[in-house]
Amino acid sequence: MAEQTLFSPFRLPLLIKQVEDGTYLATSPALDGFLVQADTVEEILSLAPGIAKALIDAMRAKGITPDLEVEVLHFPVKIDVLVG
Repeated sequence: MAEQTLFSPFRLPLLIKQVEDGTYLATSPALDGFLVQADTVEEILSLAPGIAKALIDAMRAKGITPDLEVEVLHFPVKIDVLVG
């Protein structure tokens, strides 16, 4: 089988903290304006890609190119998954 290449547009680091009301808040030092708040870390991780994509699309529509690290993945690929 030939090696496949999968392009994943951007790698987005997240900073997740628990706030006073018990919910979780995620921001990213790499993407201005990125903010996700949810009841669980799992929900943050589920919501983050879609919210980031919507923000990036809105930036591009305004002629702004986000300064994010482009990620290229080659199969086989190793991906860490959080299990809890």
